[in-house]
Order: sequence, then C-alpha cells, then structure tokens
Amino acid sequence: MPYKKREIEKVYYRIGEVAEMFDVNQSLIRFWEKEFDIIKPYRNKKGNRFFTKKDVDNFHIIFHLVKERGFTLQGAREKLKANPKETTDHAAIVRNLQNIKSFLLELKQDLD
Repeated sequence: MPYKKREIEKVYYRIGEVAEMFDVNQSLIRFWEKEFDIIKPYRNKKGNRFFTKKDVDNFHIIFHLVKERGFTLQGAREKLKANPKETTDHAAIVRNLQNIKSFLLELKQDLD
C-alpha cells in the first residue's frame, strides 16, 4: 500500500499567511478584523495577530461576500447577521466547487 502524505494543519496563521491565501494586502486583513466582529485573532504580548482556522474560514465567507458577490461592508455585515448558516453553507459550496474545478483542470492538463 503506497504511503499517503498527510496535509499538515496549522493551529495559528500569521497575518502575512492569511493575506497570501487571499492575495490581498495585510492592511485589508486588519481592516476586516475591525469591521467584522466574527474575526477574533489571538494576540501575543508584542501585539502580533495569530488567526485560527475558524478565523480563516470567516475570512473566506467575508471574501466571498465582498469580493466575489460584490456586497458592501454594511451589506455583508447584515447578511451575516440575518442568516449566518445559509451564508456559511453557500460560501462552503462555492469553495468546494472551486476545488473541484481546479482538480479537473489539473487532470485535463495531465491528460494532454
């Protein structure tokens, strides 16, 4: 049986890593942290932010609403307050579909 490499899950992500995940500036991450109360990073004594997996998932939701669907910040806040479960589910479905699309494109490239 072949060895299957495990994907390593980090407990905390630095602000630079989160900004790189979304291909945005660190200042936008700091701004969204102030604007949305669902993002609560851990701060050490020096004041450095460390984001959990849940914070990163919340960034995915905010990114989906603001950047992909074109919501204003106020509109995104209201959408998250009105029906958070539906918004979370919708963002997860979009993320899964994007993963499937990238897998299929990679598979197509390997076949060519």
